[in-house]
Amino acid sequence: MSDTPTTPENEVFPRGAENPFGRHFTGRSYLHMLSTEQVTIGNVTFEPGCRNHWHVHRAESGGGQILLVTGGRGWYQEEGRPARALKEGDVVNIPANVKHWHGAAADSWFAHLAVEVPAVNGSNEWCEPVGDEEYAAL
Repeated sequence: MSDTPTTPENEVFPRGAENPFGRHFTGRSYLHMLSTEQVTIGNVTFEPGCRNHWHVHRAESGGGQILLVTGGRGWYQEEGRPARALKEGDVVNIPANVKHWHGAAADSWFAHLAVEVPAVNGSNEWCEPVGDEEYAAL
């Protein structure tokens, strides 16, 4: 992995600073908040091979997350299901209370907007990292 992310010059939204939630990622990612009013939306950019740990968006009702892929190639996987390849233009609807992870392909940068669906008593539960062997098998 290089010190500088390899993203195209036509990024749709600003990349932002190194992700303050980086302790929950394998590899380097960047976060730029686009909205913190009404609906929280963050632009998340992953360097090649970067992925977040397994996690759950908890909620009593409502909640979950929507990913809008804006560039590169990546992966999304729910626990107990096969991983889904992602590309620019893809949309992923992540229900509340479902364990999952998402991140870049090993050989590509990846960017998505993370839209937090409003929730009653919503919180994030961070779990274990996606194993290197598991990730390499994709």
